[in-house]
Amino acid sequence: MRPDTVFIGSEIYRTSRYGRRHPLAIPRVSTVMDLCRALGWLDDSSYLESPLATVDELARFHDRDYIAAVMAAERTQKATPELIAKHNIGKLENPVYGEIFRRPATAVGASLLAADLVAGDRVRRVHTPAGGTHHGRPDRASGFCYFNDPVLAILRLQDRGVGRIAYVDVDAHHCDGVEDATHADPTVLTLSTHEHGRWPHRLDTPHRQTATVGNYPLPRGAGDSAFRHVLEHGLLPRVVAFKPDVVIMQCGADALADDPLSRLALSNRAIWRAVRAIDRIAPRLIVLGGGGYNPWSVARCWTGIWGALAGFARPSRLPGGAERILRDLTWHRQAGRNPPDHWFTTLADTPGEGRVPDAVLALTTPTVEV
Repeated sequence: MRPDTVFIGSEIYRTSRYGRRHPLAIPRVSTVMDLCRALGWLDDSSYLESPLATVDELARFHDRDYIAAVMAAERTQKATPELIAKHNIGKLENPVYGEIFRRPATAVGASLLAADLVAGDRVRRVHTPAGGTHHGRPDRASGFCYFNDPVLAILRLQDRGVGRIAYVDVDAHHCDGVEDATHADPTVLTLSTHEHGRWPHRLDTPHRQTATVGNYPLPRGAGDSAFRHVLEHGLLPRVVAFKPDVVIMQCGADALADDPLSRLALSNRAIWRAVRAIDRIAPRLIVLGGGGYNPWSVARCWTGIWGALAGFARPSRLPGGAERILRDLTWHRQAGRNPPDHWFTTLADTPGEGRVPDAVLALTTPTVEV
């Protein structure tokens, strides 16, 4: 176990759900915590419970009227016409549910704590899988995201005197909320791989390509080879050239082949490879979660990320306690009715290789070895 590496979690995720029919009805962070402990990878020396972000901390990016509206929605459990029209809350995408304020405010609290830790002298790496809500806007919810913890973490790092920050996002959906908030700041580099056309809502607007913004849209069906090409020829060279003091990496698991909300075909090995590569070049690193809507693929992917960051060897077969955690999961989609055995017994997916499409080759620049 690396002594300069910290995991931030919370028990709120064990019972909080967006609603029975929502893609985030599944357990995610709590399963990762349980799996890491069952593997012997997580103990009190490396685990911190997330604080709840305060109103003042949220207001560093979000409008106070919006924050008050989210808090009122939690108290009343009602979606008023004003809440729906003004703040985009109360629709299927962003429902009113029991912990509509406390759950996202806890995710923000974790990312702010991560920023404070890496801005100090003792901690070099932090994994906070509840983070990564990259669509949130100052005055409204968007794409399941009520508050934007990556932006707030970037602002906290700047408040702590961190000079240059690289944000790398490998979620299947474009990081529109983060990019729009940071694209004009010359001290922040924002890079994104995502499924072409998957996000944002303004699909007719070309993705920005500037000195501090780089987008790498992957075509439908792209697998590990295409992603590795973008990593080696796009993401890594740009991070190295930017010379950041801190890297924030968003690792949404919805780009994986088994996820229902995208049409990419990555294996979790591709995400782990990217995390290890970024870790090697980052002076300090915060790794967030993000999307991911298959409970088994999310849990296995994010558990493997913690193993990679903390320096643990991955077992070829999961021990009995870890396997039982995965076998106890349920998922009410068709794919969850008869899940394949490897979802229970291993962390690693079968590699999803294949050719690198011409559209991906056209995106990239000189190589950096991984």
